Amino acid sequence: MSLSKLIELFSEPGLVDGDGLASRLEELSLLEVVLTQLCGGGEGHCAHSLPNRSDTCGYLSSGGQPESARNVEQRCQGGCFHVEVQVESRKVVAMAAVDSFYLLYREIARSCNCYMEALALVGAWYTARKSITVVCDFYSLIRLHFIPRLGSRADLIKQYGRWAIVSGATEGIGKAYAEELASRGLNVILMSQDEEKLQNVAKDLADTYRVETDVIVADFSRGREIYDPIQEALKDRDVGILVNNVGVSYPYPQYFTQVSEDKLWDIINVNIAAASLMVHMVLPGMVERKKGAIVTISSGSCCKPTPQLAAFSASKAYLDHFSRALQYEYASKGIFVQSLIPFCVATSTTAPRSFLHRCSWLVPSPRVYAHHAVSTLGISKRTTGYWSHSIQFLFAQYMPEWLWVWGANILNRSLRKEALSCKA
Repeated sequence: MSLSKLIELFSEPGLVDGDGLASRLEELSLLEVVLTQLCGGGEGHCAHSLPNRSDTCGYLSSGGQPESARNVEQRCQGGCFHVEVQVESRKVVAMAAVDSFYLLYREIARSCNCYMEALALVGAWYTARKSITVVCDFYSLIRLHFIPRLGSRADLIKQYGRWAIVSGATEGIGKAYAEELASRGLNVILMSQDEEKLQNVAKDLADTYRVETDVIVADFSRGREIYDPIQEALKDRDVGILVNNVGVSYPYPQYFTQVSEDKLWDIINVNIAAASLMVHMVLPGMVERKKGAIVTISSGSCCKPTPQLAAFSASKAYLDHFSRALQYEYASKGIFVQSLIPFCVATSTTAPRSFLHRCSWLVPSPRVYAHHAVSTLGISKRTTGYWSHSIQFLFAQYMPEWLWVWGANILNRSLRKEALSCKA
């Protein structure tokens, strides 16, 4: 008979009902046998007193002395086991005090069982919640990047208006985005600091897509003085879409103290001030017409702190939060505000000899990226614009910050080393 069976035997409610108690107590003599087998020998003694009875049953210890008491005890010679059976107020209690770690663990686990069940419920709820979130994220990826491509393209002119402004439109994502808008029939106003490149891009768009184009030469790094001429040039235009693409970055990844003061001012004036003031300029007309779209191009480096790109990644985080806040403010007025968060795109700003400069399914060309990004306009308020970038973004969201920082340090050191070797 096992110890757990004995404890169960003397703990059953039926034990205290009538003569059943006496018959069960007769089996107590088995206790010494079991305990002796468990502990390898030793002394034991047993005594029972029945409630409301004068008679007692005695059990001789191995020393031959009878005992009569309310407690029944069995002690092993090594002191490893103690069992007490007590009959009191028609109640039998079985207790075990064990020096064995395994048996002690079982007793503690049994007493903590309710807490373990509560923790299991919390764990199940957390796992279910995370699983649902991941499933929803992947469904959103399919709904955003694949399903729209199966149907007809949205009529952006009807949704937002005939004219679009694209800043930083002479190369890279800005130029490709302007081409994609022109291919959908929108007239485009191109903005950049290089007038010759602006004229060439404007002519190509007009000849290829038969749309109207205009150019505004603007060096956003000069600060406040440039915005009055821009506003004057736009006063008669009903701008339906504003694409804040213009931006500057480091020549290569650098520690903050290695970045020049002029470069820091450029990042502030071009990355932060330009988008803010251009929105401030065109948004009143959109609100008046009760339609319009604002697209602000941020960067994947804004997901988490990115060492060796400190000022740049912080400026892109500003653009992301700025766009999301505007969406909450003006969605009810018919304005769609989108934060676009691309990861690596093969543009002229990437290191020419690095894998980031070669087009692949992870690193699309500006034209491929813009084609996908424009198809998300009006559907997603915050997106990477490209399907593989959305997968990267999901991993970045669930990635611990220390792992992101570790990977960013390795990548940026490699890019800096490559850039310095090219200069040498």
